[in-house]
Amino acid sequence: MSVYLALVHHPVLDRAGDVITTAVTNLDVHDIARSARTYDLAGYFVVTPIEAQRTLVERILGHWRDGAGAARVPERSAALALCEVVDSVEDAAREIASREGEAPEIWITSARATEGLTDAAIAGARMRGCPSLVLFGTGHGLAPSLVEAATGVIAPIRGAGAYNHLSVRAAVAITLDRLFGERGANPAGSD
Repeated sequence: MSVYLALVHHPVLDRAGDVITTAVTNLDVHDIARSARTYDLAGYFVVTPIEAQRTLVERILGHWRDGAGAARVPERSAALALCEVVDSVEDAAREIASREGEAPEIWITSARATEGLTDAAIAGARMRGCPSLVLFGTGHGLAPSLVEAATGVIAPIRGAGAYNHLSVRAAVAITLDRLFGERGANPAGSD
């Protein structure tokens, strides 16, 4: 069973709860790819409908996969080999279905409890042997359309106090470690 992740820049919410598109950041592209590679995920999608943002991600990937960055820091090249930029979550799901032979289950993450979805780990999908796509939102979280279409939600990360606003890079790393760290788990399915 293969696990993929997507960093979603649209549709996400702003502070007022309106659906927006957020800007791609260079650090998110790099650091999340490194986390995805560390936990042996099958792929990482950056989701943005803005052509200029997709072009920026492609330039970053080109530099680190084929350009001077690939020769200088091969470890980064290996991590960024997992990364693709797509227009939508639906495009990511179609790409996974094309690779895996079946559509993925869609799992969401959230900094707050999400009503109506089972609070379950991806272990259930692993037992069923189906591919999974884990969505991480930017801004102030995933839009309701993505939440409503999800198979389930991964339990929110809770710190020691009331403050709960991790960077998405930190949330990805913590979540992947909770799901796959030091258990011998192999999310890409390449036993």
